[in-house]
Amino acid sequence: MAEREPVIGIDLGTTNSVVATVQAGTPVVIKNRAGSNLTPSVVALAKSGKLLVGSIAKRQAITNPNDTVYAAKRLIGRKFSSQQAQDAIAALPYTVVPGEHDDLRVKLGDRHYALPEISALVLRELKADAEQFFGRPVKKAVITVPAYFNDGQRQATKDAGKIAGLEVLRIVNEPTAAALAYGFGKAVSGKIAVFDLGGGTFDVSVLEVGNGVFDVIATGGDTFLGGEDFDNRIIEWLCFDFAKEHGIDLRKDRMALQRLKDGAEKAKIELSTAKETQVNLPFISTPQGPGGAALHLQKILTREKLEELCGDLVQRTVKICDQVLGEAKVRQTDLKEMILVGGMTRMPKVVEAVKQYFRRDPCKGVHPDEVVALGAAVQAEALTGEASNVLLLDVTPQSLGVAIAGGYVRRLIPKNTTVPTSVTEVFNTSRDSQTTVKIMVLQGESEIAHQNELLGEFILTGLREARRGEVEVDVTFDINSEGIVSVSAKDRETGQQQSIQVTASGGLTEDELKHILDEQADLLLEAKSSEEIKARKAELLQLVADVKAVLPKVAKSTQGTDFGTQVVAKANQALDAAQRAAEGENLAAVVSNVDALSKTLNLLNGVVQRMGG
Repeated sequence: MAEREPVIGIDLGTTNSVVATVQAGTPVVIKNRAGSNLTPSVVALAKSGKLLVGSIAKRQAITNPNDTVYAAKRLIGRKFSSQQAQDAIAALPYTVVPGEHDDLRVKLGDRHYALPEISALVLRELKADAEQFFGRPVKKAVITVPAYFNDGQRQATKDAGKIAGLEVLRIVNEPTAAALAYGFGKAVSGKIAVFDLGGGTFDVSVLEVGNGVFDVIATGGDTFLGGEDFDNRIIEWLCFDFAKEHGIDLRKDRMALQRLKDGAEKAKIELSTAKETQVNLPFISTPQGPGGAALHLQKILTREKLEELCGDLVQRTVKICDQVLGEAKVRQTDLKEMILVGGMTRMPKVVEAVKQYFRRDPCKGVHPDEVVALGAAVQAEALTGEASNVLLLDVTPQSLGVAIAGGYVRRLIPKNTTVPTSVTEVFNTSRDSQTTVKIMVLQGESEIAHQNELLGEFILTGLREARRGEVEVDVTFDINSEGIVSVSAKDRETGQQQSIQVTASGGLTEDELKHILDEQADLLLEAKSSEEIKARKAELLQLVADVKAVLPKVAKSTQGTDFGTQVVAKANQALDAAQRAAEGENLAAVVSNVDALSKTLNLLNGVVQRMGG
């Protein structure tokens, strides 16, 4: 019998990456050729012109900051013009430039590399380590991504795998992979939570586990919250004091910035076990002018000070946990286990916050740096083995929909929907004689179109000229098991169809997206959903009744004051507008007035409480 082709699981991390496989029924980490389980996610161009990857690239980062790339995962699948990308670029010593389609490119020497190319170099290194381990070629892999990665970031990661010469069997969410590794071979049953705080991203997921089924109930996160942000807080603190003393901003010196990055990371790690540490960076700068003596940076950093600098970052993770448990309709006491994943969960303040929020000690049976890769290996084995008792049911982390007339979103797939899934909804033309519609695919939770992320767009032409609302168009969303989206639109009358697989085209700023939506307003569709309009009208009419009930109390408690007169007048205006909207059939107008009247009610209740009414 021929030996089965080897498969691997890869955790492509912001700071470090790990590759694993299943051997004799047990998931194991594959050491790299330097003998370590962790491979730094660092790529560099040496002075000789040779590309370096991993530890050898990281070791020369201080002397070669311009041509050493790290934390590429934070940029992959984003737009150069997006605010998040600009914020990240500002803290990097290497050069990032815009590509032809507003994507991000990294400048190494005379060449500009796309982000999937940079990630592919790391993946290729891991592939080579696995091939040395097996003694033969490795072609198939499962790769993990943060649960809160959007469609473009997932597609860009899959593209990186292809560039590296891998057949990517599946893209798996990191917390889900951790749960797979935790539950592999155990009689685990019940709800578990995975708290994953890594080098660049944060995720939390709640899963129902039992009989080999791993069913994700809800997930959430932040793709710009991780160890890099903790490092940056230390760097800012060091730079502020140095500038105050010497009048020099070290962040403008690329080599100094790289040394600060290295020193901050080491100090942060040391403070996981020590109460204080010294950041010692000799010859960090030289004053301008003749005869200037070299300047040194020496600073004591205590664990208490680090916790003060990063306290809000820790609280952001807790807030997201609270949101996800609410969406899952799960209480802390319902959880059987709490699993910590990612290097930043070694920080005592993080552990303390997690214990306090979840009201339990986290599981100590997993390795925070390795568990995600081990879970990816379990999934790879399940996808390629002759028999498998593992079933993974993941969810889409953010809602998906299309822009509709009025600047709103019609949500077709809510967040935390189990994938794969397919949804079709009927839309109408929004104006008379409309022969063309533009389908703008949006991802996010806001009902206002420009406050979401534009994933992609396409045009369906050749519609029959008719009065507004007479032509019907089917819009279908398909999401595969990896969370990658395909969208199609079909004219119900002629059968004419257009479709796209959404690729890494997101990242427009809110203002840019609003401008595009305003320009394309005449081409958008109008939602056809009498049930939703009916439900929203009921919500609006209830708000009308609530406002009318509290308004006399406000009038009485503020009688004779200019403030009271203004509040009552504004409330009556809001009521008039709401009642007009409730009498019509415009969904966007109803939604808008629900928001406006909710704010009015909150204001009135606040006035009553303040005035003691």
